[in-house]
Amino acid sequence: MSKRAAPSKQLLHLVFGGEIGRLDSIEFKNLDKLDIVGIYPSYASAYNAWKARAQQTVDNAHMRYFIVHLHRLLDPGSGGQQATR
Repeated sequence: MSKRAAPSKQLLHLVFGGEIGRLDSIEFKNLDKLDIVGIYPSYASAYNAWKARAQQTVDNAHMRYFIVHLHRLLDPGSGGQQATR
């Protein structure tokens, strides 16, 4: 009988960005034009998507991209880990 590895926990991350009005704040110029890159099952995959999109917009100092830890918002009491129920 072969042993299967336990599936890794799904820790969702959102990658999004847009053009900010001022370099010293995080207020977007136009919320209707936010770029929702995607939702990813791990920080590593979200980081790769964030890095790729940020590099595409490197010539615009007002473009900012962010990684949001959705799993922390969905279950704030878990300490960053997805709780089993």
